[in-house]
Amino acid sequence: MDRLRFGTFLAPFHPAGENPTLALQRDLELVEHLDRLGYDEAWIGEHHSAGTEIIASPEIFIAAAAERTKHIKLGTGVTSIAYHNPLWVAERMVLLDHLTRGRAMLGCGPGSLPTDSMMLGLNPTDTRELLEVDLDIIMRLLRGETVTQKTRTHELVNARLHLRPYTQPRFEVAVAAVASPTGPRMAGRHGIGLLSIGATLTKEGFDALAHHWNIVQERAEHFGQTVSRRDWRLVGLMHVAETREQAYADVQYGIETWFRYFQKTAAFPQMAVEGGDAKEMIDFINEAGIGAIGTVEDARAQVQRLWDQSGGFGCMLLLGHEWANPQATKRSWELIAQHVVPHFQGGEVSHAQQTLDAKEYAMGKREDYAAQQMQAVATMTERYEKEKAGS
Repeated sequence: MDRLRFGTFLAPFHPAGENPTLALQRDLELVEHLDRLGYDEAWIGEHHSAGTEIIASPEIFIAAAAERTKHIKLGTGVTSIAYHNPLWVAERMVLLDHLTRGRAMLGCGPGSLPTDSMMLGLNPTDTRELLEVDLDIIMRLLRGETVTQKTRTHELVNARLHLRPYTQPRFEVAVAAVASPTGPRMAGRHGIGLLSIGATLTKEGFDALAHHWNIVQERAEHFGQTVSRRDWRLVGLMHVAETREQAYADVQYGIETWFRYFQKTAAFPQMAVEGGDAKEMIDFINEAGIGAIGTVEDARAQVQRLWDQSGGFGCMLLLGHEWANPQATKRSWELIAQHVVPHFQGGEVSHAQQTLDAKEYAMGKREDYAAQQMQAVATMTERYEKEKAGS
C-alpha cells in the first residue's frame, strides 16, 4: 500500500444557537491540533444558511488557518462554484497559493444546501449545470488562457489571471461526488482529483466507489488526461476512544443534534441518516458500515474496508463533527494518528508493522541474547578481578 494520507473534511457542524465566534475558534484550534499531529489535509466547507455549517468563505478561513499551521495542506471543501464569478474563484485561489507557499487546494462542487442557492435564484439543477461550465472556465484560466465567455450568471471578456500560481503548473484541484456520476465525469475530463463525500455516508455512496473510479478513468482516457488514485479522497465518519464503551458515552454529547440537522433541517437527502435516539444512531453508523464509533481497531477495519471496496485511494478524510465534547474530540484525533495512521503508511511494510516485526525479532532472540549479556558481565568481572590480583 502506498502512503495513505489522512485529514479532515470540516463543514463544520455546530449546534444552532451557540456562540458562533467561539465555534469558529474551535475550528481553527482543531486544524492547529491536526497540524501538530501530522495530519496531511484539511478541507473547509462553504455554506450560507441553516445555522449549522457556519463558514461562509473557506478562503478566508484558510488564510487564518495557514498563519497558525506549518505543514497541513488546506483546501476549499468545497467552493460552491455556481455562486461565484469563475474568474474571481481562480484569482482568490492563486492568491492563497502564494500566501500559503503551495499549501492551498481548490475543491469544487455545486453547493449542498438549496437554502443557499435559492437566495441567488438558482435551483439544484442550475447549480450542477453551472458547475460544469464554470469549472471548465477555471481550468482554462489556470492553464494561462484568456477567456471570453458568457454564462447564465456572468460574462467574461478577455479574462485572464494577473498572477501565475505559486505551485507549478498549478495547485491541486478536486471535484466533489456523492452518488451520481457527475463528479467522476468532470474529474476525468479535466484530469483532477475526486472528493467522494458520500463514500461512507450512504450505502449507495459506498457501493458506487469502484464504479466512480471506473468513470474517472474512462473519461480521462477519452479526453487524453492522466489521473491517479492518489488524487482520490474518501470522506467518512469516525469517533474513537480507549474503549468502545467510552466512545459510545462520548458521542452522547452531540450525535443526536448532528442527526437531527440532516433529518429535520438540511434539505440534503443524500445524507439520509436514520435513528430515533442516540443508541439507534450509534448502531446506524456502525451496523450500516458507514463509519466507526468505537476503538482504534474498529477504525482500522473501516479504513481497510473502504480500501478493499474502492480498489485503493489516496487520502482518508474524516468528516468533522461535534459528536463528542472538544476534549474527547481531540483525543479521538490523537488516537487515530497514533494507532490507525501508521498501519496505512510506510510502503509495502507499514510503519506499524516495521516496529511490530522488530519487537517480534527481539522477543525471539531475548533468551539467547540475555544469556550472552550475563556472560559478558561475568567475563568482564573476572577480567577485573585478575587485573586487581596482578597489581
